[in-house]
Parts: sequence; structure tokens; C-alpha cells
Amino acid sequence: MTGDTTLREVIGRLGRAIETLESAVAARLEHEQDYGEAEAEVQRMNADRARLAQELDNSEARAERLEEANKEVSRRLVTAMETIRAVLDR
Repeated sequence: MTGDTTLREVIGRLGRAIETLESAVAARLEHEQDYGEAEAEVQRMNADRARLAQELDNSEARAERLEEANKEVSRRLVTAMETIRAVLDR
């Protein structure tokens, strides 16, 4: 019976070892899946960041153009007002 007992113990330990290995593999696969999802999220965030940076650059360029147009309109209004004053002063 010692041989049967030892064989049963070894088979039992082997079964527990396989279960532990399966659990470790499952945990590793889950970890890799989480890592893959996190990596995909980082890539999406980088794409969003690049898009937002481009939009910001475009908005800043538009704001500069509007500021220049505003200055030109202001300059023309001053010139027009001065011309009107000169005409009225005659």
C-alpha cells in the first residue's frame, strides 16, 4: 500500500501543481490583455492629443489673422474719422 499511497500523493500533488500553473497562466493572460487594452488607450490618447494640438494651432493662427484684421479695420476707421473731421472743420 505504500506504493499506492505514494502514487496517489504524487498524482494529487501533480494535480494541484497543474491547477496552480493554470491559475498562473490565466492571471498572466489577463494581465497581458489588460496591458494590451492600456496600450491601446495610450495610443488613442496620443492620437487625441495630436488632433487637439493641431486644432489649437489652427485656432491660434485664426486668432492671429482676426487680430490683424481687427487692427486694419481700426486703422481704417481712424483714417475715416480723421477725414470726416477734416471735412467738417473746413
